[in-house]
This record gives sequence, C-alpha cells and structure tokens, in this order.
Amino acid sequence: MLIFRSRCWLIWKAGSVREIHDDFTQAQAPSLFCDHSVFSVAVVRILGIDPGSRITGFGVIEVTQGRIQYVTSGCVRVVGTGFPQRLKEVFDGVRQISQHYQPDCMAIEKVFVHKNVDSALKLGQARGAAICAVLEQVLHVYEYAPTEIKKSVVGKGRAAKNQVQHMVMVLLKLPAMPQEDAADALAVALCHAHTQSTLQRLGKNR
Repeated sequence: MLIFRSRCWLIWKAGSVREIHDDFTQAQAPSLFCDHSVFSVAVVRILGIDPGSRITGFGVIEVTQGRIQYVTSGCVRVVGTGFPQRLKEVFDGVRQISQHYQPDCMAIEKVFVHKNVDSALKLGQARGAAICAVLEQVLHVYEYAPTEIKKSVVGKGRAAKNQVQHMVMVLLKLPAMPQEDAADALAVALCHAHTQSTLQRLGKNR
C-alpha cells in the first residue's frame, strides 16, 4: 500500500511512515476565516475521507476560533490484487493517518448508486473499512451525500469534479490544485465544518 499527499509522498511499511517531500505546508496555506461559533472555544481537527476500493482520498483541516486551517491531504493507493487484501490496505492506511494526525472527528462521503451496483457494493465495503479504521481514535463519524458536499463547497449539488478541486484550492488558499481524490476528501471535511456551524447556530447537534 502506498500513501501519498499532494507533493508529498508517504510510504507505508510495517506500520511506519517516512516523509520524503512536502510543499503543502500550513505556512503556505493561510487560514480561511469563518464565523463558526461551534468551533470557537477549542481547536477541532477534522479528517475528511473520500472512500474507494483502489484510491481513498483523505484531507485534514483544523478549525480554531472561526478559522479553517489546511493541515494535509492526499490518497491511499492500494496495490493488492484481491479485493479482501485491498480492503485491508484501506483499513491500514486510514488507521495510520488517523493515528498520525489525531483528528477529533471524521466526515465521510456516503455511497452513491448510479448505474453500476457492483461498484457501489465495493465502495460500501471500502467505506466500512475506513470507518472501522478510525473508531479506535475518533469518537464521532459523520456521513454526507455527494450532492450535499458539492453544494456546501461549490454552491450546487451537481458540480463537476474540477469545480470542486478549484473551490477547495480557493477556500483553503492552497498554492496549487489538490489531486482529485484529495480535493474530494477536503471538500467532505469543509462540508462538515460548515454543517456543524449552521446546526450550532440553530441550536441543534448532528
């Protein structure tokens, strides 16, 4: 299994991570100001996951006193030939990311069934592997529909993937456009931050 971040390769070997190169740093990604009262008293770290049986995107953001800060993003690319082995690699990769970055919660994209039912079933199993991987580290897991995520970030639920990439780059003030799966994962994290802020203002909890 190979884990990599945008412009940063992380190689997973026997439960350890070795960082080779990184150009996406917090210093290069200025924080985005949002009036998020739900996050006003403490630092909240959110792990966003875009699940997949071959490529699973991940993105980590922090919300501190109304400011959203980019932490990291990238993909878990599995190399196993059998489906059970690929699920294990998804589990191991997401678990390692969770242990390394210590998020307070995880937001993950729901399964979307379009035409290929078999692909949807495999995606659902990959989601299950990712969710189980963080339960030792994360107390809460939140799920969002693809249209809900796109509407939160782009403004319309049927936005194209390149539009999501562009808006994630703009909102987080990244120095370059993130990889497609990583951008989707960051969009999930942003969607959760926005949703929690709105629910808090309405006096509700999700």
